[in-house]
Amino acid sequence: MESGSVLILVLWISFGLVVLALYFAQSMGFELRAGDNRVAALEAEHAIDGAARYVGYVLSKYGTNGTIPDPALYSSENVPVGTDEAGAPAFWIIGRNDTSSQVLDVPKFGLVDEASKLNLNATNLTADMLAILPGMTAEFAAAIIDWRDTNSTVTTNGAEDESYARLVPPRKCKNANFETVDELRLVYQSTMTLLYGEDLNLNGVLDRNENDGDTSLPPDNRDGRLNPGLFEYVTVYSRQPNTTSTGTNRVSISNRRGLTTLLTDKISQQRATAIISALGPTNNPIRSVLEFYSRSGMSADEFSLVEAEITATSGAFVEGLVNVNTASEAVLACIPGIGVDLAPSLVAQRQSNSKRVNSVAWVKDLLSTAQIVQAGPYLTGQSYQFSADIAALGHHGRGYSRTRFVFDTTENVPKILFREDLSRLGWALGKQVRQDIRLATTLRQ
Repeated sequence: MESGSVLILVLWISFGLVVLALYFAQSMGFELRAGDNRVAALEAEHAIDGAARYVGYVLSKYGTNGTIPDPALYSSENVPVGTDEAGAPAFWIIGRNDTSSQVLDVPKFGLVDEASKLNLNATNLTADMLAILPGMTAEFAAAIIDWRDTNSTVTTNGAEDESYARLVPPRKCKNANFETVDELRLVYQSTMTLLYGEDLNLNGVLDRNENDGDTSLPPDNRDGRLNPGLFEYVTVYSRQPNTTSTGTNRVSISNRRGLTTLLTDKISQQRATAIISALGPTNNPIRSVLEFYSRSGMSADEFSLVEAEITATSGAFVEGLVNVNTASEAVLACIPGIGVDLAPSLVAQRQSNSKRVNSVAWVKDLLSTAQIVQAGPYLTGQSYQFSADIAALGHHGRGYSRTRFVFDTTENVPKILFREDLSRLGWALGKQVRQDIRLATTLRQ
């Protein structure tokens, strides 16, 4: 009897020890997994820093003097960091598709040209131009102009201090330039639908929750097409220097003597004389580089020799020009002289030309003389600011992180103007990358 009691006691003690061992083993397993996830998160963050350095290198090598880097010359999708082994930390540079007619459920990767957008601070940007953007209202367009102008006069349909005083909590109209695009959230009558559209995570991709009606946020019409918000079409960063690649001042197209010298040096004295004569009398002003080309009688090859050497404005920089080689149909439709009727033709012509150009010369073939006079002051063929929307994963697809950078190349050495953590917006790499990660995980198991 006594030996039986001892046996039972020993069994209970053994059972207790086994339970404790299993408990601590499970706890250590959870700690190990948690530690592994923390390491992956740190890897993702460091991968983003490495990707930012890589983008700086790409821009310094392929994006100098207003040139748009050719996506074929750099890596932007599933780029491994530190090693080429499977499962290594990697990053993606989330880009944008170039057409509004495509079903946007597959992400595109690459740098985004900030000059492909309307600059909210451009002095020639009007409420009527903004009102053409998809989803925009006349009231919000006018409120944007009132927010950034320097007076307290209310634009038609706009909003100044009196309107902002009725908000809870009340505030004042800024009456100064936008510092970031996110500042649109403060403008009178701003809404999530206006700013984000259906693209809640700002990745240019039609994700599942953005095409399910009212099932989940954001509200969408479930039509299989992405309706991006205003964040897709506007910027505050686009500007280009009024200097050449060697640092000298560009020649003003109103300076006939300087033009003659430049044209003689780049082409010939005979052609310089003919070109200057074709421009007409000096009392007939030329408002843009595109108009200069239209009136000059130059060939496209001749124009390419001087385009980056001339300017239509004074000052150290030209603010807010739209790059006709990268702007979307929605943005081009806002440009006077182009509008909603001609924007599709411009985009179609650009897409049919496989050669990547850095010029506005080709636009002359699609616009009339009067349209060139209107559109010219808004257009450029050069870009100096690029955004890099970088998402990264740690080892084996864990530790997701995402940061958006804006780089400036006006001083030849790229520098970061803006940095924002977008990890809070959730997954932005599309369904295919997620499926690839799950498949790789399954194969490892």
